[in-house]
Amino acid sequence: MSCGSCSTQENGLPNGCGNNGSCGIDSCNKLGVFDWLSNMTLPNHQQVFNIVEVRFKNGRKYFYKNTKKLSLSIGDVVAVEASPGHDIGVITLVGELVKIQLKKNNLAHESEEIKQIYRIASAKDIDIWQAARAKELEVQKKARLIILRLGLKMKLSDIEYQGDGSKATFFYTADERVDFRLLIRELASSFNIRIEMRQVGLRQEAARLGGVGSCGRELCCSTWLTDFRSVNTSAARYQQLSLNPQKLAGQCGKLKCCLNYELESYLEALKSFPRTDLMLKTEKGDAIFQKMDIFKGLIWYAYRDNPINWHTITTQQANEIIALNKAGKSNVSLEDFAFEVETDNTKFTDLVGQESLTRFDKPKNKKKKHRNKKFNKNAE
Repeated sequence: MSCGSCSTQENGLPNGCGNNGSCGIDSCNKLGVFDWLSNMTLPNHQQVFNIVEVRFKNGRKYFYKNTKKLSLSIGDVVAVEASPGHDIGVITLVGELVKIQLKKNNLAHESEEIKQIYRIASAKDIDIWQAARAKELEVQKKARLIILRLGLKMKLSDIEYQGDGSKATFFYTADERVDFRLLIRELASSFNIRIEMRQVGLRQEAARLGGVGSCGRELCCSTWLTDFRSVNTSAARYQQLSLNPQKLAGQCGKLKCCLNYELESYLEALKSFPRTDLMLKTEKGDAIFQKMDIFKGLIWYAYRDNPINWHTITTQQANEIIALNKAGKSNVSLEDFAFEVETDNTKFTDLVGQESLTRFDKPKNKKKKHRNKKFNKNAE
């Protein structure tokens, strides 16, 4: 469970992360929730909520009941109920905030899906857990070779061993339905463990593996985003983005989740804009929509007979002309409303310095002159 790029202890407890808990491998605070109620005391005669949140590999989280009333806190390594045997995880949230997380995941307090905590993990439990985690990379390589040999159309993305080492979950992606009955037999006989195959989507695969997006930050789905909402190309159209699949697609190959972040703000701003298919009727003819600036509230129109010259007007002026057209008036012109947009005259300074960037290049011309001098001396 320890991270290779920070000073996490061998038992998985954080000991001061050099990346402030934001590493992309298996960080201490991956998909973590800040407990802003930790410094508040409970009212009198109110007991601590007996359900806690436990995190496993790659941000996988479940809720477990503390039926034995153990003294638990965030960061404790516990042994929890599994099917079969037990699993090992780290507690990430306790107290009243767990109720909010249960409501967010549509789970009731008395749900049968919520299993129980056995005990705080002992040194032996942690040793078995770490030994099982150390096998995952080698087992994944061998399993991929078996999949290639069987000719199955599936991609094995990750393997997660159970805490007691008795079972392994194989996460895979596939475009079609895969018959992996023969694969399970070979995997079980090769590794002598129980096998569970679990198909995940492309977004879930990217969330488990992690990575860095085009923005330079770690993927939202692997750090804080927990719900995957559908993203449509209409979100890019509303935000006036070019429909370039290479720029709009994320690491998973699907449309980026961040296209939905500011979509509501754009839709609210577009309410004041007229429809783009409406033509403005003026004295000089019909004016056709060309483009818009949502942030500045500007629209560019051009006459049908003269599409080269664009005229800039505000959304309020465009709505006024449309209102006049509905009243049967067309004795207006775009020149009466149009104005020039101020250009940005920002002066950029040379931060590199006054010297040329090619100052380290070798002077090729000087070498030629020296060679010519030597040639003339030899001729004399």
